[in-house]
Amino acid sequence: MSSLDAATKKQIISEFATKEGDTGSPEVQVALLSRRISDLTEHLKTHKHDHHSRRGLLLLVGQRRRLLQYLAKKDIQRFRALVERLGIRRGAAGAR
Repeated sequence: MSSLDAATKKQIISEFATKEGDTGSPEVQVALLSRRISDLTEHLKTHKHDHHSRRGLLLLVGQRRRLLQYLAKKDIQRFRALVERLGIRRGAAGAR
């Protein structure tokens, strides 16, 4: 089980970047984490007893939640736009 390949990563970064060369904005980070979370979720559907990967998934979800909380505090409009774009549930996105 590896993380994202370079091509997928590049595509996600270009799609969610706020400006040219942007790889560290909360939007990009959350989008990358969301993709990894969905991939891991699919993996766990077929490998139900893979508890090490399940722990990794929980860590990723927590990291994404913290980034979303930061973004909500910093700029609520960007937060709402990102949650809408990624289709993240309200509960998963933290408060607001």
